[in-house]
Amino acid sequence: MTGRVFTKLLLSFVLVLATSAAILDFTLRGIVENSLRQEITQSLTGKARLLAGEARPGDGQRLAALASRAAFEAGAQVTFFAQDGTVLAASASGPASANVPPEVKTALSQADKVGSTEREGMLFVAVAGDGLVVRLAYPLQAIHDTTHVLRSDVLLASLFAIALATVLAAFIAHRAQRRLKRIVTFAARMSSGDFTARIEEGDLDEVSEVARALDMTAARLEASFHALETKQRELAALLDSMQEAVIAVDAAGRISWSNVVMQRIAPGATRQGQALVHAVRDPEVLKCVQVALESRELASGKATSVAPARVYDVNAAPTPGGGAVAVLHDVSEIERAEKMRRDFVANVSHELRTPLTSISGYVETLLEDPMELPPHAREFMAIILRNATRMNRLTEDLLALASVESSDYKLKLRPVKASTLVRDAIDSLAGMVIDSDISLDEADLTNAVVGADEDALTQVFGNLVENAMKYGKGGKRVLIGARDVEDGVEFWVQDFGPGIASEHLSRIFERFYRVDKARSRESGGTGLGLAIAKHIVLAHGGNIRAESELGSGATFLFTLPVIQPAGESGESLPVASASKSL
Repeated sequence: MTGRVFTKLLLSFVLVLATSAAILDFTLRGIVENSLRQEITQSLTGKARLLAGEARPGDGQRLAALASRAAFEAGAQVTFFAQDGTVLAASASGPASANVPPEVKTALSQADKVGSTEREGMLFVAVAGDGLVVRLAYPLQAIHDTTHVLRSDVLLASLFAIALATVLAAFIAHRAQRRLKRIVTFAARMSSGDFTARIEEGDLDEVSEVARALDMTAARLEASFHALETKQRELAALLDSMQEAVIAVDAAGRISWSNVVMQRIAPGATRQGQALVHAVRDPEVLKCVQVALESRELASGKATSVAPARVYDVNAAPTPGGGAVAVLHDVSEIERAEKMRRDFVANVSHELRTPLTSISGYVETLLEDPMELPPHAREFMAIILRNATRMNRLTEDLLALASVESSDYKLKLRPVKASTLVRDAIDSLAGMVIDSDISLDEADLTNAVVGADEDALTQVFGNLVENAMKYGKGGKRVLIGARDVEDGVEFWVQDFGPGIASEHLSRIFERFYRVDKARSRESGGTGLGLAIAKHIVLAHGGNIRAESELGSGATFLFTLPVIQPAGESGESLPVASASKSL
């Protein structure tokens, strides 16, 4: 590239010099020719005036001698004309002309008595005198010869100047080439990642200012790059020190980075540029990363096949460059402890059922015995029966909660109309409210079809209605309804009791959580009914929440996804049967 620059600069200099020399030659030739013509014309005019003052028209021999002498002295042909145009004498013989020469006519007619013309390669100057006209003829070839000599001298001088200027231009072009070459070398080193490159130009001209600006830019880039490298090393050290496995992929799903934990549990993740699907085969990890890449949204899941006998919580998030990063948190010990807890609760509850049933049976027998018992003994027996009954309900709820929380919990899903679910629930729960002063009513319904395990949802409705009866009995009424929402059906159970304070709504579905612990115990509640309802709804792929304001009652709402029905009858359709594990 720099060689081409040198050639272009040199050729440009030579072209400018050659053009200047040509213009100078053309201009100088015209100026010199005009100057010579004017000088010769003035000289001939002066000599002709002298001859016109000296010559007399009457003496022919004297005029002839004067013409010869004057022609020798002036270096031009001399001719004397009478005023009628006839030739009186001439320094050189020539063919006689019947016409009066134009310069003679001009001299006779002009006030300054001078006339001049150019023709036949000659410059003619005529001056009118006393009774005659003197004409001098000078050959134009002499002017051309003088101009040619001058042009030759100018050409030689121009060639010498061009040669000298070419050498100087070559030096300047070579110097500019070297400066540009330094800039090109600088740019090449910068593009290859060498930010220590500098041009180091002196204070000469605008190119030096450009070079100095580029050096400053390179210095700033070098500092920024070093700071970025430091931050990257710090970030890598931080991520490597984490207990979680971290892996990043680009927009095409290829691995761009992974920390040491990820490389330990999935050795294939160490190969940068490899497709993630070839390094990690767990479907949950791949699904979360795909959602983050395509939808640019956060995604989470639980991976069980990344490493043997290990369980990981997976969280994937999009990155600004179009890729995604996934974090795998090992929850194997937590899962193992949770399973042990569930198994322990289930085993203890199961073991307590038999003695509690025996206690309740024996106490009921004693209370129903016709033999008269002392009043304080009957009171103690009633207390024993009430607490045994509550403990029995608690064990039943613990067993139910352990069942729905278990990974073995299965749902028998069937397409059912939402209105059918609500009406069946009201019919099955009618006996629960028959001895109370609370009415259980049907609200607005929809015929949209959802996938549901009817027995499990009856338990959900039962727990929600029982909760409404215990804590909202002041309203004397409980409503159950269903309405269409986006991509689902929302079921709701509403009471008109005292309501729930807003600070309790976020925790109300936790196990053993009570808004009013004293009233809950008095009503016989175990604190597990809403937790059981939550787990059943989540197992259906839905969600559950509570809305309430103090003094306005409470509404419990859960949403189930809509499915396409396999038939158009109003009954439940046993066509689509599926199972879900929690």
